[in-house]
Amino acid sequence: MQPHVALQSVGPVVDLLWGTVLPRVGTIAVTLALGVFLADLAVAFGIVEYIATLSKYLTEPANLPREVGTAILATTASPTAGYGMLAEFRESGVLDDRATLVAVTINTFFGFAQHIFTFYAPVLIPILGLRVGLLYVGARAAISLAITLVGILAGALLLSNRNVDRSRMPEVEDPTEENGTAREKLRDAAASTGEKLRDILPRLLVIYAIVAVLVAWREIPALVALVGALSESGAASVVPSLSESVGAFTSAVGLPSAAVGVVAVYTIDTTNGSIVLAPLIENGTFTPRQAVATMLVGGIVSFAVSTFKRSIPFQYGIWGADFGSKVIAVNTTLKVVFIALAVVLLLVP
Repeated sequence: MQPHVALQSVGPVVDLLWGTVLPRVGTIAVTLALGVFLADLAVAFGIVEYIATLSKYLTEPANLPREVGTAILATTASPTAGYGMLAEFRESGVLDDRATLVAVTINTFFGFAQHIFTFYAPVLIPILGLRVGLLYVGARAAISLAITLVGILAGALLLSNRNVDRSRMPEVEDPTEENGTAREKLRDAAASTGEKLRDILPRLLVIYAIVAVLVAWREIPALVALVGALSESGAASVVPSLSESVGAFTSAVGLPSAAVGVVAVYTIDTTNGSIVLAPLIENGTFTPRQAVATMLVGGIVSFAVSTFKRSIPFQYGIWGADFGSKVIAVNTTLKVVFIALAVVLLLVP
């Protein structure tokens, strides 16, 4: 690459970073800080618990003890606490395996509700924008609610007194009780906000800068020269079938070819996938419905990764390998089915 070409590239890159990347990241940082702080306060002061007040109306139609609603409430505040309580019910003989699987399935929407406060509202919506963010969160909420309703229906049809022994109900301590003064809760929320910002912002800045440069590569002489050199050398034909595969995939599901790259990033990390997708929504590559469908497809693909990274260690730790595998199988199957259905509905003309 000639020196004068590299020098010509500095100006466009600086303008892009200073005029586009930094203002957007700064806006996201402010919204993110406020959202995370308020979300942490909502958890600390027990506001999220009000979401789970309907749990008793869900457990009774499913032929489960009302006390199981406590575990559902605990899931809203802490998935670990909620699953731990259900494990205690199972180990004590209150619930057999079938009843426990039903309870875990009903848990789905309430586990999702926690993420609205801790991730979707403070992190994802500011990155994607209000319209796409709300559409995505709404789609995920509908999927989670559908799975919960399947759990209620399964309980109503499949459970009886043979699956539940209320006489063996243990004394379970409510893990959602919060200790500490209001000042301590405010201080803890501020500390938690700082930790999340230190974790997210550097990654957001770097990835968004890279994406912005790649999107605007035609305006940067150095990248134009590099692409031309690759074409002339034949390096661009090393994987000649790649574009055909991409075209077949996107044609089949009705998404732009750029969806493959977004799905690849989203599979590894949800936040990074959203960062990659955001500028492609702004420049019109994706419609809001296509953007949400792409993220949901990424969610399906990411199950393979997240199962090994998070689900297996967590579920095996709670239930053991045998029953933990059953929980993973049920959760994964229901999520894949309903996500696939949501993608189809989103892409219907």
